[in-house]
Amino acid sequence: MGKSVTMKDAASVLCGREDVDPRQIVYLPADGMRAKDLRRALVLGRDVTRSVDRNGARPRIWLLDEVTGIEDWTAALKYLRDNTLVGDDTVVCTGSSWSDTADVERDLLAGRAGNGACRRTRLLLPMRFRDVLAATRPELARPGPLPPWGLQSAEARAVADDLELHVDDLDLAWQSYLTSGGFPRAVAEHAKEGMVSQSFMEDLAAWLHRDVDHDAPPDSIPRLLAELQHRSTSPLNRRSTAEQLGYPSAQTFDVRLSRLMHSFAGLWCHQIGDAGTRISGAQSKFYLTDPLLAWLGHRLRAGLPQPAMPSLTEMALASALAVTIDDIEPGRWMSGDTIGYVRTGAGNEVDLGPVPVPVAGQVVRTTPLEAKWVSHGWRTEARVVEGKYGGGVLATKNITDTGPSTWAIPAPVVALMLN
Repeated sequence: MGKSVTMKDAASVLCGREDVDPRQIVYLPADGMRAKDLRRALVLGRDVTRSVDRNGARPRIWLLDEVTGIEDWTAALKYLRDNTLVGDDTVVCTGSSWSDTADVERDLLAGRAGNGACRRTRLLLPMRFRDVLAATRPELARPGPLPPWGLQSAEARAVADDLELHVDDLDLAWQSYLTSGGFPRAVAEHAKEGMVSQSFMEDLAAWLHRDVDHDAPPDSIPRLLAELQHRSTSPLNRRSTAEQLGYPSAQTFDVRLSRLMHSFAGLWCHQIGDAGTRISGAQSKFYLTDPLLAWLGHRLRAGLPQPAMPSLTEMALASALAVTIDDIEPGRWMSGDTIGYVRTGAGNEVDLGPVPVPVAGQVVRTTPLEAKWVSHGWRTEARVVEGKYGGGVLATKNITDTGPSTWAIPAPVVALMLN
């Protein structure tokens, strides 16, 4: 995501301001640190910059890079804020993974986040389809997003009808997005060279190897991601998948899944019931959060299969819907409570069933969504969602039909509606 570069750019901008002394700015890469190292670093950082306080105490601006992987980092910062001069400072924290012991709400926000109604935390994820389209195909229309409960509204019909003439261009742009993903460097490389560089693929694998499976050989990550992508459209049998990948137990495999989720590389899609709540004990689906992650196995290890566009489409739409729901009700992504699939009485599945979301003091349900990426025969595919809910949206490759109770809307148009 280029967080380190952004942090250093921020430091450069701050150093150029007349109201800031460069000695007030402390950039600290926290990779490999422990909580006690973090506490000591902030104490020493203030001490070595004490000359800036000669004419009176001045606050510091701490730029803490990759701090979120430290065990108990939020508790360490809470102690420093409550008991040292850090309480008067500005502290910026970034990270690409998340420690299980971190609790931002409890340690850093409770009673100290102001009185505004805006959300207090924000997830920084790879670019969504709308952003990639704006960067690579700005001439194509990008209609304003719609709420996830409004995918069969009059506004949605108007959007689908307006974009029908551009569906072939949008289809090509969608396939390009499903190949490049949304990491900014990958998008730039794919737009310029027609493919993402091998070096960036290796960088992604190295990041995940460190955060997810650091005790295993480096090729464990390509194999893990390829297997998860292959199984993503069906509920994940953890025991058989663990055996297939050579893990000693399902519990060991579960640890890797948890780390993927906390690294924002994976997303749970639990089975839900008619009320939109999780069914306890049922198998869950597991999606990768960016299309490029699904290509790592194929690109980095010979013999691993190439991901298919239909499964990539389902994964990308699931991630887009999850982001939308978390934006409406912050915190649901990290608690694994954004999206869910539904099993019908006949044993079929609806990819993304209706889930409850709050709207102006009321609770509404998202529009049922099925991802098929077909260019013909869509009415046959629509029978499952239609039989269960009487309607919904089928995300197709290039078909638009808003006449029947279940609508056919091209997947890229659905993605634009959700973003």
